[in-house]
Amino acid sequence: MATTKKTPSKTTKTAKAAPKKSAKKAAEKSVAPAKVRIIVKSFDYTMIDEAARSIFETAERSGSMVSGPVPLPTKIKKYTVNRSFFVNKDARDQYGIRIHKRLIDIKEPTPKTIESLQNLSLPAGVNVEIKMLSS
Repeated sequence: MATTKKTPSKTTKTAKAAPKKSAKKAAEKSVAPAKVRIIVKSFDYTMIDEAARSIFETAERSGSMVSGPVPLPTKIKKYTVNRSFFVNKDARDQYGIRIHKRLIDIKEPTPKTIESLQNLSLPAGVNVEIKMLSS
């Protein structure tokens, strides 16, 4: 008597596709962050004050609570250079550059606030760092 091996039948399971989220539901879930922290840096204190004032006024106009601008400590970078490249080691020049910083916190920002801040034009030479903080 001959024995035959039975191979198990291969059955494939079909996974149910996850329902796609509609754009409307996704938009409802993407709410504005709880807090926005803006750090403004510049070499010139007049330009940084002007930029901070415009950010502050724009955020207040759109209906958000704003605190700032808070002046942060100024960093001073000093560079020492030899006047002569060969003989006079004691003769040196010192140069320095100051980096001014301001901190602005926007509490409870609205989508209108974020949109108006994106469209804001600031003077050249001003570096803006924006952090979205959640609760």
